[in-house]
Amino acid sequence: MTRENEQRALLEAVFERINVGVLLLDDANRIVRWNRFMATHSGLEADAVLGRDLFDCFPELPASWLKRKLESVRLLRNYAFTSWEQRPYLFRFQHDRPVTGGVDWMRQDCTLIPISDSTGQVSHVCITVVDVTDASLYQSALQEANTRLEEASVRDGLTGIYNRGHLETRLAEEFARVRRHGGALSVVMFDFDNFKRVNDTHGHQCGDEVLRQVIRRTSSLLRAEDLCGRYGGEEFTLLLPDTPVEQAVRVAERVRAAVEATPIRTRNRELGMTITLGIAGYEENLGSHEQLLDNADKALYRGKREGRNRIALFDHRLDGQG
Repeated sequence: MTRENEQRALLEAVFERINVGVLLLDDANRIVRWNRFMATHSGLEADAVLGRDLFDCFPELPASWLKRKLESVRLLRNYAFTSWEQRPYLFRFQHDRPVTGGVDWMRQDCTLIPISDSTGQVSHVCITVVDVTDASLYQSALQEANTRLEEASVRDGLTGIYNRGHLETRLAEEFARVRRHGGALSVVMFDFDNFKRVNDTHGHQCGDEVLRQVIRRTSSLLRAEDLCGRYGGEEFTLLLPDTPVEQAVRVAERVRAAVEATPIRTRNRELGMTITLGIAGYEENLGSHEQLLDNADKALYRGKREGRNRIALFDHRLDGQG
């Protein structure tokens, strides 16, 4: 065997055994080479496809898109590439990963390579198909884990609602939006009445369950665009975008009445709970979102002083300048 024949045989062995799909198309998109990877995963041996139009063999291919790609490769004499993130797969091949991974077909990275003849003209296009199903699964799992971590970082561990950091971030955004474009914005702060007595009498686990149940009840009364966050301890804040103070009062009264009306059931006992709420609305003279929070906090503690289980609206005369 001559050296040239040896090299040709070696290339042929690589072509057939490489764990990458390789097919070669002529200028009419007829298949002229088809390696073992393509035969194994398509179920079509080379004899069944050679000389046939690619799109007749695989009518499920994205014909319009792929034909444009092939034409571009021939015209520009340059590579084209598509990843699984852009287009999950080109050929609808089965994969051998668990179905619980949520992947329907083999994920593929594909490259279209122009092959020129002796005159420099593109006579063929080689398409390579790389199985990247494992990489796609790992990346998807990583993205899901990062999303869960990111969400956990802005949630209160006990109640599951947003924590103080996220609450203030959102409030700052809403405050800036209203300042730029106008509109309404209200903040409601509420605190559990005599909550220390619950912890001292029934224990902190019972107190934690009271917080969880009341917050679930409160959240069910809010709109999708409203936000309930834990400000600290047993103090919570409602952020009500596009809500004038008069409407915020009605929201607060629904929450107050719902907490008072139904005892909290925990460990075979029922505990009657009440809350006190303070309300403040956006005003043009406020310098920052912190001042808006401070106004609601001042109204809340005036409500506490006036007897609890009530709503107090921020008042410059009673609570000082905000």
